Amino acid sequence: MAKLNIVTYPAEVLETVCEKVTEFDRKLVKLLNDMYDTMIEADGVGLAAPQVGIAKQIAIVDIGDQHGRIELINPVILESRGEQIGPEGCLSFPGLFGEVKRAEYVKVRAQNRRGRSFMIEATGFLARALQHEIDHLNGILFTAKVIRYYEAEELEG
Repeated sequence: MAKLNIVTYPAEVLETVCEKVTEFDRKLVKLLNDMYDTMIEADGVGLAAPQVGIAKQIAIVDIGDQHGRIELINPVILESRGEQIGPEGCLSFPGLFGEVKRAEYVKVRAQNRRGRSFMIEATGFLARALQHEIDHLNGILFTAKVIRYYEAEELEG
């Protein structure tokens, strides 16, 4: 698999509202596979297409739990509730981490690589990761939601 280049801020594509995916073809499958490999190699838990320079509604999340690799195409948050505050970073902002407020629970509808719709419900860290990646597809960066940034000493735990 090809490793893709991760786009870093202030690249314009990171703040672009992405286009819906309408073609579920081999090119999409290759992109999903390449994005996953790139995310794993970068030690990330999520990656959205704009982070590799593609303004399409495609994201991948894998927080290393029983859900495994979650591919989200044209995702929409249908429901969210509760509140959690926790640390976030972003592969497009190397070395930058901050505290972000997110919903504790989300229900998301998306399509898989074949275009079939599915729902996923998540709480805690998975809910946080899903919201972070879906924000990317809407041109919203985690830095817009940071309550406070962490100092380098706080990260050395």
